[in-house]
Amino acid sequence: MELQPNKNKNLIIEVPSTSSGQVTKRYARYPVKTKLITPEDKDISFIVRQYAKGYLLPEDIVFVSEKAVAVTQGRSYHLDSIKPSKMAVFLSKYVTKTPIGIGLGSPQTMQLAIEEVGILRILFSAFFGAIFKVFGVRGVFYILAGDKARSIDGAVPYAIPPYNKYVSKGPIKANKVAKEISEKLDGVKVAIVDANDIGVNILGATSGVDRKFVARAIKDNPLGQTDECTPVGIIREIK
Repeated sequence: MELQPNKNKNLIIEVPSTSSGQVTKRYARYPVKTKLITPEDKDISFIVRQYAKGYLLPEDIVFVSEKAVAVTQGRSYHLDSIKPSKMAVFLSKYVTKTPIGIGLGSPQTMQLAIEEVGILRILFSAFFGAIFKVFGVRGVFYILAGDKARSIDGAVPYAIPPYNKYVSKGPIKANKVAKEISEKLDGVKVAIVDANDIGVNILGATSGVDRKFVARAIKDNPLGQTDECTPVGIIREIK
């Protein structure tokens, strides 16, 4: 079966191959459709091997959605199972919400952030985030709160059920997970990515992966973020 781009997503992207940006190379980003991943799967490496290995070439880079990894680690939670503190309810009211995701703008996701990085860091980030926002600088809160807070996913109506009613923490030991997946794929390079339609963050990767390159190569989020059921992708140079 031939891999096809997701709806409204481009298959090919041109990425600068030098720091000056004067030379570009063309890369395909193939989304790999899988079954619906659930906590019962336990090990994401088996899923990636089952659905992606048959398509791979030695020089490919496999990238895996951090949410899929988090689900298999038991770090995805139904909204009703989370009891937000009063502080989480209060702080979530002041988080800027975007059309593509709620971020920490719900009491439930803010509660997960407090659990992940601690209330003191959240308050510190909120304080300085508010100050910088006065001067028109946005995003400082997430920078100061760190990767663990940034990688928390909220429940959104357009997500594939049942995850339209689930919130997720970021995966733990992402570098180790990437290595385990790579071992199942005969050494192909692997990256664990947190990507949406406004940005990309590389949470973990195997040795030799250029994280900045991967972020540039998938900056338009080729896996999508609705009901595509493509939590795995392949980056391949077009020669």
